[in-house]
Amino acid sequence: MSAKDAPPPLPEPLLVEVADSHTHMDLQSGTVEEALVKAAAVGVTTVVQVGCDVKGSQWAAETAAAHENVHAAVALHPNEAPRIVLGDPDGWSRQGAREGGGDAALDDALTEIDRLAALPYVRGVGETGLDFFRTGPEGIAAQERSFRAHIEIAKRHGKALVIHDREAHADVLRVLDEEGAPERTVFHCYSGDAAMAEICAAKGYYMSFAGNVTFKNAQPLRDALAIAPLELVLVETDAPFLTPAPFRGRPNAPYLIPVTVRAMAEVRGIGENELAAAIAVNTARAFDY
Repeated sequence: MSAKDAPPPLPEPLLVEVADSHTHMDLQSGTVEEALVKAAAVGVTTVVQVGCDVKGSQWAAETAAAHENVHAAVALHPNEAPRIVLGDPDGWSRQGAREGGGDAALDDALTEIDRLAALPYVRGVGETGLDFFRTGPEGIAAQERSFRAHIEIAKRHGKALVIHDREAHADVLRVLDEEGAPERTVFHCYSGDAAMAEICAAKGYYMSFAGNVTFKNAQPLRDALAIAPLELVLVETDAPFLTPAPFRGRPNAPYLIPVTVRAMAEVRGIGENELAAAIAVNTARAFDY
C-alpha cells in the first residue's frame, strides 16, 4: 500500500464528544465495528450513515438498527433519479427497478424510500437535492421530481431533510421555497458562499461542513463558516470522500472529524471544545436523537 492509499493516523482525541453528521461506511474499507471503534477513540461517538440509492438506504437502515450510535438517512441521490428514469444499466435499475426505467421505476424506488423513512432509527431523508455537475439537461426534470418527493416524505414522517447541492444553489433554494422546507433541513457538505449562508441562516437551515473547508482553494467556504450562526453549524466527513488537509487524497473516515473540527474552530476564532459542544447539541437537534 502506497502512502497515498494508507489511512491517515488517528488525530489527537477531542475532549468533547461530537457526531459525524454524514458518512458512507458502506463505501469505506473495514467493518462498521472497526470504524465505530476508531471514531469513538478520538471522541466521535455518533455517526449518521447516509444512503444514496435503494440498496444503500436499506443497508443504512439495517446498520442503524444494529448499532445504537448509528442513525440512518435514506434517499435517492440526485444523480440516481435520472439513472432510474433513463434506464441506465449502471444505475439503480440493476438493483431491481423495472426494465427500461421510466417514471414508474422512479415511483417504485421512492415507495421503498418512503417505507424506510418511517422506521424509528431512520432520522433523515437524504441525501437528496439537485446536482448540475454530473447530470445534464436531460436528467434535470427527474432530479427535481425526485427532490420534491423526498421533501414530502421528510415532512410527512417528521424527519430531517438532508440536502445535496452541487452547482445548483438557486434552484435548490427555489424548490425548498415552493414545497415548503421541513422543520429541520441540513445542507450536507455545505458548498455555498457567505451570501448563501445568510439566506440559509434566515431560514433556519443547518449547514454541515466537511473536510473541504480545509482546502487551500476553499476560502468561500471559510467565509460562510465564519458568519453562519453557531447554532446551525454541523460537521461531517462525507467519508470516504473529502479527506481534510493535510491528508487530502487519502481515505477518509469518521475518526478524522477532529481534524476538521480544529480547522473550523480556527476559522470561528473559538476553542475546539466550545465548537465541539455546539456541534454535538446541533446534530442531536437536527436529527432528533
